[in-house]
Amino acid sequence: MRPATSASALRVQAVLGTDFAVLEFDTSTRTAADAAAAIGCTVGQIAKSLIFRALDSGRPVLAIASGSVRVDEVRLSELLGEGIGRADAAFVREHTGYAIGGVPPVGHSGEPVIFIDQTLLTFETIWAAGGTPNAVFRLTPDDLVRLTGGTVAAIAAGDRLPG
Repeated sequence: MRPATSASALRVQAVLGTDFAVLEFDTSTRTAADAAAAIGCTVGQIAKSLIFRALDSGRPVLAIASGSVRVDEVRLSELLGEGIGRADAAFVREHTGYAIGGVPPVGHSGEPVIFIDQTLLTFETIWAAGGTPNAVFRLTPDDLVRLTGGTVAAIAAGDRLPG
């Protein structure tokens, strides 16, 4: 592990400022399992960023969820107020500026609608992608909410709240 040196990771570092450190690994952090193994934390502590495409408006939708859960796409659609679909690599790069596997929760080229799964709030420390498939940074759930302005909601499959 070393401080960020790649252009994409440095771009994320610039957005985050000096309060956070984007770190790059020689091994992949592309998946939640890969990231947890490289960092030495639980898979649940990985804040994975998933980009969806709103079906009617075409807006990018960013779901940030614990690496140990699956996002409930029906619930996400309900919260958004329109259907969503999977985003392909070109859509992700166009709307975030990053490749799949390295999409950070901040510093996007566009402004996605952001939902943060409430499961992440149960951890003291979490880790998020830092702009490349081998870069991450450490933060708290409160930092994540503050930095992204995202809406905290029950978006994990099987984690629906009444109402």
